[in-house]
Order: sequence, then structure tokens, then C-alpha cells
Amino acid sequence: FNLSGTAGGTQVLIQSPGEEWRSLRNGPLSYWGGLLILVSLVFIILFFLVHGRIKMTGGRTGRAVPRFSQPERWIHWFIASLFILLGFSGLFVMFGRYVISPIIGKDAWSAVASASMQAHNLLGPLFIVALVIMLGVYLKDNIWQKGDLTWVMQGGFFSKGHPPSWKYNLGEKFWYWLLFFAGLAVSGSGLLLDFPWLAERVQQLQLAHLIHGGSAVILIAVSLVHIYLGTIGVEGALEGMTQGYVDEKWAQEHHGWWAEEAMAEGEDVVEGAVQAGQPDNMPAE
Repeated sequence: FNLSGTAGGTQVLIQSPGEEWRSLRNGPLSYWGGLLILVSLVFIILFFLVHGRIKMTGGRTGRAVPRFSQPERWIHWFIASLFILLGFSGLFVMFGRYVISPIIGKDAWSAVASASMQAHNLLGPLFIVALVIMLGVYLKDNIWQKGDLTWVMQGGFFSKGHPPSWKYNLGEKFWYWLLFFAGLAVSGSGLLLDFPWLAERVQQLQLAHLIHGGSAVILIAVSLVHIYLGTIGVEGALEGMTQGYVDEKWAQEHHGWWAEEAMAEGEDVVEGAVQAGQPDNMPAE
């Protein structure tokens, strides 16, 4: 749709608020959004150079502790897939004409931009449904708990040791609540942009566009750190989301209070190392 819109029911060639929206979208939003993503990537590289891959002290114990249920893993990977597709298509639309268009040409870029926008609009409502489900599934373990601040006071991710925490440390809880608020902002503004007739004035669509883009780049920038720490950054972390189990050593080092509580409550500790594949004697879910 054309954000220049109408004024008083009469078509206008130039609309002042539309020009202001364009200058914000193509200026501060694109500049600071791109810079934020770049800073996130630089932070990840520097963190890796300083800390390397964070490994389990003394190696694995060979015993596995259940961490995520199958439904928790399914909803995580489903929304992660949607997030990646929406993130790439959104970034193509926001930065493509500056980065991709000069390389492939305007005609090819026009086709890519159109396909990206259509995919973005189609997948957006599905993401909203999945987001609401995921936020509900993970809510109970992301509420503030006594001792959460201890994790920060002892250095958090930058600590030489492993500060104790519950199932999620305060950094992970920050990611959850950022996803909660920024995700809802992205979802609400995205619905308005998908169904523009819901807006009473074109200025509402312009504001929704800025909220959508701004919230999205913040989520993308922070998600890069989340993805890094959950995959190659921390040994053993990914196994919890791929297999549902983590090595007992990983649980005790990274989430000591949760590990003690889980084992005290009778959670099964399975003999068999959690590595690339499922332990031979790990019970099927």
C-alpha cells in the first residue's frame, strides 16, 4: 500500500507525514538498526576470541539429566524456523536496496524484494500464533526467583566460573521477556501492516511500520547472541534442545540450583553420554 495515502479523502501528490516517515525509515531506523546488528556480531566475535568455546570442566560425566520436554522442543524449533525466515525476509526488505540491489541489479532485486515481502506477510500471522504458545509454555520458569541477581553479581556470562542459577539464568530470562514485549510489538504492528484497513489514519500505519522495524532489529541483534551461546558458544547447551537431555556436569555447572532441585525431586538421571546422538539406553519420550 502507498503510505502517502489521502488527506481528507482527496489524493495528494506529497504528504508531509509520509515524507517524515520515509526519512525516519531510510535514515535513523536503517542506520541504527544496521549498526546494532553489526555491534552484536562484533561482540560475538570478541567474546569468542576472549573466552573461546566454554567447555565443561573435567569433561562429561556420562549421565544425562532431562531438561526440555518434546513439546517444548517442538515449539522452540518451530518458532525458531519462522523467526529466521521472517528475519531474513525483513532484512532483505530493509537493507536489500543498499546491499543486494547494486550486486544483482534493480530488476532482479525487484523480484527478490517482492518475494521477500510476500513470504513475510504470509508467515507473520503464523509466527504470532506460535509466539503466544511458546511464551505460555516457557512462562513458569522465567519468573523472577530469589538468587537471580546473584548470577549477575558474580559476573554472569563473563564470569571465570559458573555462577549458580535456576533452570534459566537472568540473561536467558532477559531474552524471554525481550521476546515477550518486543515480540508482541512486532506482532501487533505487523498485523496492522498486513491488514491496513484496520487503521483509521495512514499515520497509524507509518507508526506501526517504525515500531515493527525497530522492534525487529532489536530482536534480531539479541537473537544472534542467543543462537551463538546456545550452539557453538557453550559446549553441551544445544543438546538440551535437540535431545531433551543435558550432561549432568553441564547442568551442575551452568544451572546448579536447578540441577540440585531436579535431581532432588526424582528427575531421572540416565546413564549414557549425551553427545551427537541419543544415548543408547536413554528412554524414548
